[in-house]
Amino acid sequence: MPDRVGLAGIGDEAAPDLPGQLAALAELGWDRLELRSVDGTAVAAMEERAFAQAAEQILDAGITVVAVASRIGDWSRPATADFSWDLDELEVLARRCRVLGTRLVRIMSYPSGGLADADWKRLVHARVRELVHRAEDAGLVLAHENCAGWAGDDAERALELVEVVDSPALRLLFDTGNGVAHGYHAPDMLRELVDHVVHVHVKDAVSGPGGRVDYVLPGAGESGTAECLRLLARHGYDGTLSIEPHLHLRPHLRGQGADPGSGDPDAFVAYGRALERLLGHALHPVPATPTAREVT
Repeated sequence: MPDRVGLAGIGDEAAPDLPGQLAALAELGWDRLELRSVDGTAVAAMEERAFAQAAEQILDAGITVVAVASRIGDWSRPATADFSWDLDELEVLARRCRVLGTRLVRIMSYPSGGLADADWKRLVHARVRELVHRAEDAGLVLAHENCAGWAGDDAERALELVEVVDSPALRLLFDTGNGVAHGYHAPDMLRELVDHVVHVHVKDAVSGPGGRVDYVLPGAGESGTAECLRLLARHGYDGTLSIEPHLHLRPHLRGQGADPGSGDPDAFVAYGRALERLLGHALHPVPATPTAREVT
């Protein structure tokens, strides 16, 4: 990982509106954006005029879009849902990613929707193969996240999916904070997956009573975020670290019938500053001052 690794953020974690998202990045001095929604509307669902205006604002601000976080295979679309939703979304994103100047699209691998394990696996393999085939034709790279879905919380399944599909158009997105919610230790999983990771979300969390998960500043939780950053550095990761604070916005709660909250610019900026400090400590630790006994 280079000394000045690329830093970005999922914009709607800062503000629902695009000017608010861009302002938060400007305050941090960052020039990379991961785009998920604008005014509460996913990138693929935006009206053409609204999307064109947003793309122009991003360009005028000198911001690079490093990835689009899609809804393909995510918590809102179980394996029993209509596959045409995902195919249609990918078709739209193929056009819009060209406008935005990015090739990277975040996907997941479908909650089961009640399917038996064997049927779930077959369906996920078939769907992801088809999605990747279309991504190849469009010049996109699909980045599968360790979150919802068949391969979301199991390194062996994630590696199997990459192997079965066997295409450079399928790679992995690793989120450092998802392990607390999904029941695994993130650094352990990352060690198995790191050679296939093309994009990283930075998040941290702590577990609470009754299975509750609370999200905290990077390095302040139980996720092993600093250890993940050191592991990525040792393996020469040269992609982007994209913050997803979840301090005030948790989109997955919408699927549970709860209020997902809204982005907060002050919290987003504070999170970005905390990541900068954590990178300094994790990658360039200050040597301990020797004691008098050690000097003599």
